[in-house]
Amino acid sequence: MGLKLSVWLYTMTADSPPSCSSAFPPLAVPPPSRLAVTLNSSPVAPGDSRSHWSSAHCSPHFRLSACREEVTRTPVEQSSDGVRAEMGVKSGLHVWELLWSPAHRGSHAVMGVSCQNCPLQASGYEALVGGDCHSWGWELKTNQLWHGGQSLGMYPAERKRCHSEGAEAPLPVPERVLLVLDADAGTLGYVVDGCFLGVAFKDLPRGMELFPAVSSVRGGATIRLRYLNGATRDPPALMALCGLSIRRSLGQQRQNQTDKLPLPPFLQRYLLPSL
Repeated sequence: MGLKLSVWLYTMTADSPPSCSSAFPPLAVPPPSRLAVTLNSSPVAPGDSRSHWSSAHCSPHFRLSACREEVTRTPVEQSSDGVRAEMGVKSGLHVWELLWSPAHRGSHAVMGVSCQNCPLQASGYEALVGGDCHSWGWELKTNQLWHGGQSLGMYPAERKRCHSEGAEAPLPVPERVLLVLDADAGTLGYVVDGCFLGVAFKDLPRGMELFPAVSSVRGGATIRLRYLNGATRDPPALMALCGLSIRRSLGQQRQNQTDKLPLPPFLQRYLLPSL
């Protein structure tokens, strides 16, 4: 039953008409059921240690906030600087939120994941995350994917589906981006404007600890990290899949009207959208 519902949810998402308020919906990919349920689950409580940047694995040109959820790059010329999260993961599916204002990115603004031995400082300007074989990054200004010091092409790749932009024209990435790491499958992807853009990188090393990481060359760039939620390798619970299908049937305009459904109050509250 759960497997059939997962397939139905995937099909329903694929058939849903995209919103026209952003350039990204035409490029969206139906998320796997495990990711769809995770994205529709309540986020973990604020202050979770998985939301902390590392004070030990950080370029000296980055300053950490008192809560360690925010880093700011000091104004230094001819330097590329990186920082990674304090805690990494070896298994499961995990979603982090990164807030990085487009006005404070400059060139070579990259977000992705890295192993423990990824370099966090280099002379000159370069895409530091993705600059070696131990990291994978998405450069936000150019939309290029980087790994092993090479550009692997644009992301999302199917630009031809977006009629308002040229085939290779970079899309403006908003402040909020969700980083989706499936350590079990060895994949990394991103969610922008509520749209899952598909797998950006595959064949990431399984069983090796991977950390969210960013790199920047712009003075004053401030990046905030928050761990939202995760899931184990197990299939989603049937209750979670049923809740997701009901919320999608209600539609975006009626998400807060669950009290009108002929259901017990507990289930009405369960169906309310996550914060």
